[in-house]
Amino acid sequence: MKLDRFIRLALGFLILLVFLIAIAALLFVTESALNVWDRLVAGPKFILYSYLAIMAALVVAAVWLVWRLVVRRRPADGKKRRPVRLSREEIEQRLRAADEAGIDTSAAHAELHGLAMRQRERSVHLCFFGEISTGKSSLIKALIPGADVAVEAVGGSTLGIRHYHWHDDAGIKVLLTDVPGTGGLTEGLDEIAELEARRAHVVIFVCDGDLTRPEKKAIGWLLELEKPLVLVMNKSDRYDAHEQSMLMQRLLDHLGDLGGELTRDRVVAVSAGGQTEIIEKKADGTEQIVRRDRPADIGVLVVAINRLLEHNVEDIDARRNRAVFSLAQEKLQDAEQRYREQRSEQIVRSSTRKAIIGALAAISPGTDIIIQSYVGTTMTRALCKLYGAAPRDLDIEEFLALSQSRVGRALPLTLAVAGNGLKAFPGIGTVVGGLVHAVAYGLIFDALGRSLVHTLKKHGELKPETAAKEFEEGISEHIEAGVKQVARMALSVEKRERTGEGD
Repeated sequence: MKLDRFIRLALGFLILLVFLIAIAALLFVTESALNVWDRLVAGPKFILYSYLAIMAALVVAAVWLVWRLVVRRRPADGKKRRPVRLSREEIEQRLRAADEAGIDTSAAHAELHGLAMRQRERSVHLCFFGEISTGKSSLIKALIPGADVAVEAVGGSTLGIRHYHWHDDAGIKVLLTDVPGTGGLTEGLDEIAELEARRAHVVIFVCDGDLTRPEKKAIGWLLELEKPLVLVMNKSDRYDAHEQSMLMQRLLDHLGDLGGELTRDRVVAVSAGGQTEIIEKKADGTEQIVRRDRPADIGVLVVAINRLLEHNVEDIDARRNRAVFSLAQEKLQDAEQRYREQRSEQIVRSSTRKAIIGALAAISPGTDIIIQSYVGTTMTRALCKLYGAAPRDLDIEEFLALSQSRVGRALPLTLAVAGNGLKAFPGIGTVVGGLVHAVAYGLIFDALGRSLVHTLKKHGELKPETAAKEFEEGISEHIEAGVKQVARMALSVEKRERTGEGD
């Protein structure tokens, strides 16, 4: 208890001493500042203003330096970022740069070429889109009775893209496009339908009742693309007037929930007609099944299409162009991503090979040859440049230093895996220590490069702590997966250096 009382007294005295020192320092600084200020005020004005300007510049420089050295900007990963939409000129500029880099841009070029051909046709493209068995083909048949439209009782009969020509009341040339129904079992048809919907001016979205979850998702996607839309409930003859009214209100409510602003005249209920089976009783009392035609009732759909095209042709044309530019941009990005994956594999493999050569040449093998060498820095810079990242030198040094601290813990496991991997190659004789170390270096370097690529793909920038952590977490998996390739590379390098032969 006495000791406890002594400690409390000592702490109280220390606090009092610190308080007195702080008060004295504050008084000293205040007195000095006031003396300086009085002298500046009493002196020439240009000295006062110059002094204040210099002080302000020093404060700004200090804040900027602290910000650059200490504060790291971290964009929120969880926040959804809308992709930047490029104009045709911007896309063509990126395509030229990609072509010069050797990237396969044929898919993106094909989209722009297809758009140019459709623009020359000067037709408005209407895409009939929806799930299987909703009656898209039957609607086109009803709009163009003379067209050879394949309509079958079995759902999902449309397996490709079919075009049919039509004219609206104003004489505008319209191209009706029938696409495969979504939600079927045949692989690839959903993508065909979605791509054609993006290329069209207007989407006629066909359903046959209340919207299913996939249908709501598809409509939301089309609304995000700002695609002009007419929502058509087909097979309305199956419902009475009250049921139709309730279903139409449900459709409008769904559109409101999805953020759509479709006017009521662009949500219509129709019947494509077709045939129906009825049981007919003959005079002799027997019964037979008879197929009879059902008349089509699509007048409101024709009115909706005419109104949409009456004053908005230029607007929907501009929207169609933006949608195709966006599609071409996505295909260019896919091509760039494939190129980055291939090129990053080459960079990591080349750097791993150089690390193996350095390890075989080292007199006293050590792990710093892997991380802190010129090879490590060069690989990091090359991968960052490939993925459009521009890291500071401090970021690269921090990443390599953090990774270096994690290598020591993984080295025993890496050496064991390297030794076992070399034993899988018959005829190499006794596995010497230098070769095992070289394979271990190569495995760690390979894991380092792959973890860095993963970080750059995920975050778009070099985050030293994140990349080093992912390197540590994935090193076991990487060394197990790459041991054969790295061991083969090390044996090739060792054989060349020993015999002077080529690879």
